[in-house]
Amino acid sequence: MYGTSQRGSNSNCVPIPIFKHSAKLSQYPENNSNFVTHLKQIKMSKKFLTYLVFFAVLIAGFYYFLFRGTDNWKVKMPVLSYVQPFSFTNQDGKNVTEKVFQNKITVVEYFFTTCKGICPKLNKNMKEIYLVYKDNPDFQILSHTCNPETDSVPVLKRYADSLEVNTAKWIFLTGLKDSLYQMARGSYLLDDPKNNVVKIEDQFIHTQFFALVDRKGKVRGKIYDGLKTLEVEQLKVDIGRLIKE
Repeated sequence: MYGTSQRGSNSNCVPIPIFKHSAKLSQYPENNSNFVTHLKQIKMSKKFLTYLVFFAVLIAGFYYFLFRGTDNWKVKMPVLSYVQPFSFTNQDGKNVTEKVFQNKITVVEYFFTTCKGICPKLNKNMKEIYLVYKDNPDFQILSHTCNPETDSVPVLKRYADSLEVNTAKWIFLTGLKDSLYQMARGSYLLDDPKNNVVKIEDQFIHTQFFALVDRKGKVRGKIYDGLKTLEVEQLKVDIGRLIKE
């Protein structure tokens, strides 16, 4: 809007703007430079974000295809011990060595056939585990006697028959007492090695614990209390996990 000279005023007067013109950006080079720099920073930020998202998707896709259909992404159960070489005799009078663990997931226990205390309860719980996995070719149970003086091969055979189990899947073992006890303490961790401080004939292992051994003879997971329902249920789950490994 412009003001004009009044009528009759000097005709040489020129219109005078009421408002000053706004300064253009180009009139202030320093502001122009800051604005351009800001635009460049925005573009660089967007570009960086695009690359970041791209590589994140790429890495996620890589791990998806790497672990798809497997449980490799899960935390594996810890290794507690390793099975040492041994030689025992089963309920059929056949020799059994550490090779029995090859390509099998195995639950290990110690008991004795004349036990009237914890053993019946232990093997009741063990049979529940047996019934869950008896048809799985990768599963087996090893029950070691802790009283080999009484639990001979025929005695173990009768005991196995009383449980009505497949002795190809649930194996009962006897042998030299010191060897049986050394395996319980040194390999399976089912008894404290500090208990081996007296003559072998004066020792007696009476434990309620189960051990879980993988296909490579490694004791895995934890030592399970065979008298506790929650731990027996956890053992069932962990057997399944090792079978899938």
